[in-house]
Amino acid sequence: MTTKTGVANAGNLIMNGVLLMLLGDLLFALNDAMGKWLVASFAVGQVLVIRSIGAFIVLGPMILRQGPMALFRVEQKGLQFIRVFMATCDVALFYAAVAYLPLADVMTFYMAGPIYIAALSHFFLGEKIGWRRWLAVLIGFAGVVIALRPSMAMLSLPSLFGLAGSLAFALSLVMSRYLRSTSDTTLVTWQTIAALITGIVLSVGHWQSATLIDWSGMLLLGIVASCAHLLITRSLKLAPASLLAPLQYTLLLWAIVLGYLFFNDIPDAQIIIGAAIIVVAGLFIFHRKNLKETVPVEAVPPDGH
Repeated sequence: MTTKTGVANAGNLIMNGVLLMLLGDLLFALNDAMGKWLVASFAVGQVLVIRSIGAFIVLGPMILRQGPMALFRVEQKGLQFIRVFMATCDVALFYAAVAYLPLADVMTFYMAGPIYIAALSHFFLGEKIGWRRWLAVLIGFAGVVIALRPSMAMLSLPSLFGLAGSLAFALSLVMSRYLRSTSDTTLVTWQTIAALITGIVLSVGHWQSATLIDWSGMLLLGIVASCAHLLITRSLKLAPASLLAPLQYTLLLWAIVLGYLFFNDIPDAQIIIGAAIIVVAGLFIFHRKNLKETVPVEAVPPDGH
């Protein structure tokens, strides 16, 4: 009976992780659309500063709850720094790319994230993958190349920003999974502080006046983004990264819908073909995943963070 209860609890944890990831992806899609709207009128640095201040509206009470000193009591400080650096690069590069490219185009580059995660999880998380999934990883990379358009356009800065940002995004998710004993509050707070510092540096000489609606939009961007980060960070503690990774494909659907509704962007044939190859490869990786892998109940922090 004890064994059955443990299996059931582990299954519930994984299902909760899946639901949190789906909700987090929806919030990230809203965050992406709002970010595209804002960086069309304001410098990336300014958006990052106000966005980070908005994030502390959510994080502030959580920091007080766990105690400010808990932010400094973290495991493996070197890996924590790498994760924060990658998360900051992800945000800055995404906004830099989406300022010039349609939302669906940038999200297509980010859809390669699950492909990268499958490969990285093999080396960093011990989540073994076989030759079939390695083949799917290579096919997924081919989809990225097609989406990049095999021409001189591949070397355009916005495209490179999107590609580099997707790599940083994948690395930050893998690090979040590896550092899952660190509280969600601590993980998200440090990456928010890093984004704030980066924004201050980038905004020097580029600060603009804004309307009340603009300031409110930037603050709301921070609230939405911090909630999305908290949900996804928590989901990665409840379920394997390689199991959750394919759920990121819902972001592409949301990007196409929101891009069309708010910016009248329609993805061209090459983006659709590249995205389709990436999605098929990612879903195959998901299909081959050993679904019997579970997260022991004792591996989930009991503090609710």
